[in-house]
Amino acid sequence: MFETAKAIYYEHVSFKDQIVRLAKSDLIKTYRGAALGWAWALVKPLITLLVFWFAFSVGLRHGKPVEGYPFFLWLVAGFLPWFYMQELITGGAGCIRKYKALVTKMKFPVSIIPTYYNLSHLYVHLALLAITIVLFMCFGHMPDRYLLQIPLYMLMMFVFFTVWSLFAGMLSAISKDFQNLVNAMSTAIFWMSGIIYNVDDIGNRWIRILLKFNPVTVISTGYRRAFIYKKWFWQDKVSLVCFCITLTITLFGALWAYKKLRKEIPDVLG
Repeated sequence: MFETAKAIYYEHVSFKDQIVRLAKSDLIKTYRGAALGWAWALVKPLITLLVFWFAFSVGLRHGKPVEGYPFFLWLVAGFLPWFYMQELITGGAGCIRKYKALVTKMKFPVSIIPTYYNLSHLYVHLALLAITIVLFMCFGHMPDRYLLQIPLYMLMMFVFFTVWSLFAGMLSAISKDFQNLVNAMSTAIFWMSGIIYNVDDIGNRWIRILLKFNPVTVISTGYRRAFIYKKWFWQDKVSLVCFCITLTITLFGALWAYKKLRKEIPDVLG
């Protein structure tokens, strides 16, 4: 495992410039030819937020203010990282198959593909983060010191889903059934992640702990604590421990998959 991790590290160091260029190229190609261009990266999240706001505030009438913040802002804070994570759960699993030409037609390290794919989506996330901060300001809530922990949650999110994309991408490249399984599970992950409810409000302590093994829960709750609840990341040590355990297990899975499958993938995809 150590040798595999070492090989992946050196591949990233050797191709660090290409990672940034490919991430920018992937982002440009995604929206090339569309009249609105990059605006489509913002339109989809906006529509999703409006639908959920309408459902809870108008339809179900449960959109009460939270900690003095309008329910809409509470939704925005939790959904902000979800838009990134949603793309990486399913898209990350299919990234190697999506860019199979890099693997089959040229000598290109497979481990690089999940990294630049994630980086291209991180650019969109940064744009949405800036818009979210401006939105909070429009409602009279100025940035404060608690937002200083957002880069930490972004790093946790980027690292985990890069590792996830390598693990899931390798397995999906070998088997389309795994990709279909991930696609089927994405909806369940959303509803069990605490994005539209506060996990800490669940009465059963063991269920709360179990849900915190879901990185989506940890990251989404972390963003909401920074924007809404005004709490620091170290105030919930259980979430940090659960996240580290899940990340470690996923990392070992990714290293195992890379070691076992990287030589087979060009033949399977070719």
